[in-house]
Amino acid sequence: QVQLVESGGGLVQAGGSLRLSCAASGRTFSNYRMGWFRQAPGKEREFVAAISRSGGTTDYSDSVKGRFTISRDNAKNTVYLQMNSLKPEDTAVYYCAGDISRSIYTSRRRNEYDYWGQGTQVTVSS
Repeated sequence: QVQLVESGGGLVQAGGSLRLSCAASGRTFSNYRMGWFRQAPGKEREFVAAISRSGGTTDYSDSVKGRFTISRDNAKNTVYLQMNSLKPEDTAVYYCAGDISRSIYTSRRRNEYDYWGQGTQVTVSS
């Protein structure tokens, strides 16, 4: 099992940047493909970005492509989400998620992720 703890959320003006971190417990972090999802008030949780176990493959939703970057440091058991050019519509609770899998690919499917963090609030003011 793995426990995930997000940090780095906060309040930022439109056009600003934030870097989210997700620290994982356990010794097998490199066996997990990881993802970031977000949920705005009154909306379903949606896919934001994903990264493969090795970090060699990444995937982004169209709404964040070119502005957000997902990365991981398996030595530090941490996955990151660098968010630039933030917009008010990026306001949401951001969750990291982990899926233990032998696949070398990423996943956008929420139900494929077995472990979730508690979430961190990101608020972008206009």
